[in-house]
Amino acid sequence: MSEPVPPDPDRVADALVTPEWLATNLDRVRSDDPSLRLVEVDLNPAFYEAGHVPGAIGFDWREDLQHPRRRDVPSPSQFERLLGEHGIADDSTVVVYGDNANWFAAHLYWLLTYYGHDDVYLLDGGREHWVESDRPLTAEVPSYTERRFTVTGPLEGIRAYADDVSRAIDRRTQLVDVRVPAEFSGTIVVPPGSDERARRGGHIPGAVNVVWSANVRPDGRFADREQLAELYRDHGVTADDDVIVYCRIGERSSLTWFVLSELLGYPSVRNYDGSWIEWGNMIGAPIVADSEDH
Repeated sequence: MSEPVPPDPDRVADALVTPEWLATNLDRVRSDDPSLRLVEVDLNPAFYEAGHVPGAIGFDWREDLQHPRRRDVPSPSQFERLLGEHGIADDSTVVVYGDNANWFAAHLYWLLTYYGHDDVYLLDGGREHWVESDRPLTAEVPSYTERRFTVTGPLEGIRAYADDVSRAIDRRTQLVDVRVPAEFSGTIVVPPGSDERARRGGHIPGAVNVVWSANVRPDGRFADREQLAELYRDHGVTADDDVIVYCRIGERSSLTWFVLSELLGYPSVRNYDGSWIEWGNMIGAPIVADSEDH
């Protein structure tokens, strides 16, 4: 059995571990004992190669956490193989962190939850905060004994599909678009430096725009629960709502899903991981851009 993560007064909620907690548990992280595994998830694998938390496994979000032939989550067998080959077992406590204020790490957290592994935590502040705090880094790539990891999901209650979004437009479901305002308005279709794009810009009718970055402080750590609760109340998003969150490719929205579901305890939150790449490319899908329906 994995040793539970002990209470920490600096936590926002039980779904988070602090850098302070991780720093005192690096010996456990580096051990071949699978009770605690640490995973760094980046869009750019050069970050991991340049230096990572000692003992951390490195996952490339684009190569490891997507289906190899279609734009989808990894298949159950692919996910089982990936985690098992890296020494993650059914009873492992998994702590994840990554670049871009934990966008891609939050997506892995969501995937683990989707596939039934609930002993998972996010490192508050992610990679940037760890590095900027002058905490230890290494270029050494760890090797762990292969373990058996078993998918018990999928738990479809935390995932939304295009049909769910279509129904949500005319129902009492709150859509939350977490992209920057220029994406939401349709002024830009894709952020600078990104290569996946939709044919059309704008947002899904009825969506409110709560930018993902409003969830975090300047140092990359999450705002406190009271601030987060007020943020979403001010945008009319409450725990009584059925909520669907989306972005462009599903990673920023994973962070907002984490905040609403895991930090604030909203009971019904789904991540539309197809997001704008799917919706903005679908023939006939309703779109609002520059205050006009298209």
